[in-house]
Amino acid sequence: MNLLNTIFHFYLDGFRQMTLGRTLWALILLKLFIMFAILRLFFFRPAMRGMSDEQKQQHVATQLARPQNGH
Repeated sequence: MNLLNTIFHFYLDGFRQMTLGRTLWALILLKLFIMFAILRLFFFRPAMRGMSDEQKQQHVATQLARPQNGH
């Protein structure tokens, strides 16, 4: 338990003393938010929304069985 406490305080003190690092972490978190929230919302909508389970199975089977052009 003492080792975990020491490790926790090591990282906590390190993050407290950061100056440039805080800005970089903020940019990283902002970028992740944009990638996973905004882009998914507008560009990666579920293609099979509104289909029944049977229709989804048929769609996947058709896509898997279809030959790929150019490969």
